[in-house]
Amino acid sequence: MDLERLAQQIRFVREVDKLKTIERQTLITDATRQENDAEHSWHLALMALVLGEYARDGAIDLLHVVRMVLIHDLVEIDAGDTYCYDTAGYADKAERETAAAERIFNLLPADQAGDFRALWDEFEAGDTPEARFANALDRLQPLMHNVFTDGKMWQRHGIVKSQVVERNQRIDAGAPDLWRFARELIESAVDRGHLAP
Repeated sequence: MDLERLAQQIRFVREVDKLKTIERQTLITDATRQENDAEHSWHLALMALVLGEYARDGAIDLLHVVRMVLIHDLVEIDAGDTYCYDTAGYADKAERETAAAERIFNLLPADQAGDFRALWDEFEAGDTPEARFANALDRLQPLMHNVFTDGKMWQRHGIVKSQVVERNQRIDAGAPDLWRFARELIESAVDRGHLAP
């Protein structure tokens, strides 16, 4: 056993436990508290397994998607969660997250660091069928949480329908059927008065 390799891996495992402390601007579905990044990543991984049949590109590598969604927000340990409708926060988001990726993934041995960084880069680029599906899930999950909690966080932040549509239309690139479902959810939220038209 390579004790230095194991020590690096354990340092990484300990470091990424901090993901549990990063609060998101999404309520859990019973609306009792805000979700954290670790819960979000776990939920996306499970959604990938359950909803994989809806991927635009057919038979995709679901294990690859699961790996991608489990690591995609690790950078938020350093960069923080940028609320998806915060245009000012997006000004330096890429720079903050890239610096975080360098630090966090390089806690691992070089081979694993490269693998994790490649997964993160692939998710960010969104150019592969797996990345498009992973990104679709990453948009759909908080949208559903907003709908299931009667739009409480949308209302708190003054979000309107056009913002939600613009933000989430990327779902179509990875899962057109899920985008149709999302559009129905958006319309129902407007109809019920949970999302401003």
